[in-house]
Amino acid sequence: MKKEPLSKADRWERTHETLRLTAARLLRTRGLRLPSVADVMKGAKLTVGGFYGHWESKEALFEEALRDALRNNWSELVQESRGETAKERLTWILRRYLSRSHRDNPEAGCPLPATLSDISVLGAPYQKAFAEEVESLAAELGEVAGPIGGKQLALGLFALMVGGLSLARATEGTPLSDAILTASRALAYAALDRAEQKASEKDES
Repeated sequence: MKKEPLSKADRWERTHETLRLTAARLLRTRGLRLPSVADVMKGAKLTVGGFYGHWESKEALFEEALRDALRNNWSELVQESRGETAKERLTWILRRYLSRSHRDNPEAGCPLPATLSDISVLGAPYQKAFAEEVESLAAELGEVAGPIGGKQLALGLFALMVGGLSLARATEGTPLSDAILTASRALAYAALDRAEQKASEKDES
């Protein structure tokens, strides 16, 4: 039985999604400044002329792609985290994020190591999008950390995780890279231990 041909609206939606996913893949590995509209269209196997039927500018596409990449990466981490306590779930998230596998596969991971310096240089609208998404992600991570530290602990862990992964990727291929991942995890675990102890002491007082 022959499949019904896609409607014009369905074709547009499919192309729109393909372009967004292609941009997200590019920004994870090349940042926000280097990829061009031509790079996106080539990656999607489409002609450049079709781009402006979907977005007004490269910036509009990459802002949306940045938001999507951040949400998908961090929401997946939080939703898949395992453990019965806040500390166990946060430990799972830390171990997954600050791993060799995550370091070695940027095209499928967190976009921040490749985009942070670009965001600070390019300014609005990327900074606005970034700040809004970090607030949302910190709140989501803060819900996990709630019993032992809430949003403050979540923001600290977030900064440590992104900084550790960024340095590990920047030194990939050297012994220092693995050492950075190990040190970052150890520092984060120590912070969790302190937070849990403080929460326990507060409950007992």
